[in-house]
Amino acid sequence: MLVLASKSASRQALLRAAGVAFEVLSANVDEEAIKDSMLGEGMMPRDMADALAEAKALKVSLRVPGALVLGSDQILETASGSILSKAENPDQAIEQLLALSGQTHTLWSAAVICENGNAVWRNIGKARMAMRTLSPQFVENYVENEWENIRYNVGCYAIEGVGAQLFVQVNGTQPVIMGMPLLPVLDYLRVRKVLSS
Repeated sequence: MLVLASKSASRQALLRAAGVAFEVLSANVDEEAIKDSMLGEGMMPRDMADALAEAKALKVSLRVPGALVLGSDQILETASGSILSKAENPDQAIEQLLALSGQTHTLWSAAVICENGNAVWRNIGKARMAMRTLSPQFVENYVENEWENIRYNVGCYAIEGVGAQLFVQVNGTQPVIMGMPLLPVLDYLRVRKVLSS
């Protein structure tokens, strides 16, 4: 049995589209508190994504013995090396998009699978996102029209929709951009006979 330790609609959609059967159990971890602690320790963004994914998988794994529990998380690292959190409201989303405008940022998407309270597998995917220079009017219209689709997305965009218009170049797979290194996850699920090979 595979359990996804996430309420993320995009991660659930990725697994469903790939034909993976799974159950959802939310980890309910305080991501911002964990992130703040890791920032205080000077942890690299790549490692933060991995640690957050593990925290989610581990917490749920302790509740469902014998199951493979998949935790996933994503960190956005700006061109200057800082971390961007999810916007709390449309005004913050506008600010974030204008700050990313004309810059290249990095998305780190991590997946960790735990079993019986132990991490048994992990993978971290990377995507480089070159955003075009955006006009304030474009950003305001985008956020106004797309807020419900982007409010839970780091970076305040959904590239699988109108958000594709924000970029001039992308280096990375669509699943990594959407928050999970899906292909390596599928490979491990085949190794564990969750999927046929």
